[in-house]
Amino acid sequence: MVALGNGGYQPTVASFGADQFDEDDPKEAPSKDTFFLYFYLALNLGSLFSNTCLSYFEDRGMWAWGFWASTVSAFVALLIFVGATPTYRHRKPGGNTLSRFCQVVVGASRKWRVGMPPGADDLYEEDGKELQVAGGRRRILHTEGFGFLDRAAVVDSDDFTFQAQSTRRKLWRLCTITQVEEVKCVLRLLPIWLCTILYSVVFTQMASLFVVQGAAMRRTVGGVTIPPSIMSAFDILSVVAFIFFYKRLLQPLVCRVRKNTTGLTELQRMGIGLIIAALAMVSAGVVEHFRLKLRCRGCTAASSLHIMWQVPQYVLVGASEVFMYVSQLQFFNGQTPDGLKSFGSALYMTSIAFGNFFSDFIVTIVMKITSKGGRPGWIPANLNDGHLDRFYFLLAALSCADLVVYVVCAKSYKCIKMEGRCEKTAGGFHV
Repeated sequence: MVALGNGGYQPTVASFGADQFDEDDPKEAPSKDTFFLYFYLALNLGSLFSNTCLSYFEDRGMWAWGFWASTVSAFVALLIFVGATPTYRHRKPGGNTLSRFCQVVVGASRKWRVGMPPGADDLYEEDGKELQVAGGRRRILHTEGFGFLDRAAVVDSDDFTFQAQSTRRKLWRLCTITQVEEVKCVLRLLPIWLCTILYSVVFTQMASLFVVQGAAMRRTVGGVTIPPSIMSAFDILSVVAFIFFYKRLLQPLVCRVRKNTTGLTELQRMGIGLIIAALAMVSAGVVEHFRLKLRCRGCTAASSLHIMWQVPQYVLVGASEVFMYVSQLQFFNGQTPDGLKSFGSALYMTSIAFGNFFSDFIVTIVMKITSKGGRPGWIPANLNDGHLDRFYFLLAALSCADLVVYVVCAKSYKCIKMEGRCEKTAGGFHV
């Protein structure tokens, strides 16, 4: 039920919030980018409450109090959301996206023998009135690449039916340039999205192996034992700090140096996030290396290394989130066509979901390989007998390899071109 609730509201609330800003208005466009920063900030402030107050209830066995606190929180959020209904802007529904995609594939397949015209001017596009009827979508300008799909917009004699002095287009034979470009946009996003999954594998360690690692360290501060899960508060505080650092210091500085108003592009920020994530894994590996040096081999006693040495790895993960996840929200929302904004936000959510799956997969494979011959493996139940540091260094190496692939994909990425929108570099990778 939690997954159903999150899957329903989280992708749509991000895209719906972005819809409140007119990206063609020079005054509102910057506010849309700021919204994504504060949206992610709000998510982390909720997590801060969860990781402090709810952890307090959990440690004292007050489970009912924790569930009731969560219920009241969700109810208050619902009241605030519904109370602001009269102020919301609503975009017209854009029709069934899946059928539009299938029409392009079917139309292109049917015309695989049709000769291509020399230029895009000969491809079919609807006029302004037809677009308004179709949900107010803006035209997408033709781009090179995926030329096979362009065949769906090539006009031939069998593409129309004549009824009562009117001409109707056969939707499963002839598609508009805008329809074709919608499919191209999604296909171009997929390589970038695939590269973000490995980052989510790194992010997942914060809620799994970081906690296990912290439980195997000295956790007393002033006679009080710190729950290892509460260390994630440093990640949240890092997110808060780096959001304001980026918004108030880094972005204005980059804009001044580059003499533009955009600063770092979304793709550039995502690349920076991958670099910081690799550094976080290196930091975690170094901490684990020294924890193992101070461990009690063969017993389950905690190492004498203090848990506060984990702070740098949490802070680095938090910093990487600001550059990666916030930029993902902005990028996927800005690079998806009208009518597909929720799909763009869903790509961000599925990146996290697949990151969890792949994390389990990588751990399983690593344990199968490293536990052969009766060895305990890198990540045994008793970390004192393992080598968790090597696993962290492996993730750092995978992140570096992912960064190389990501740079190649980002450099070849072609931004969406909407009719009437000024040429922007916000989605591009190049300076």
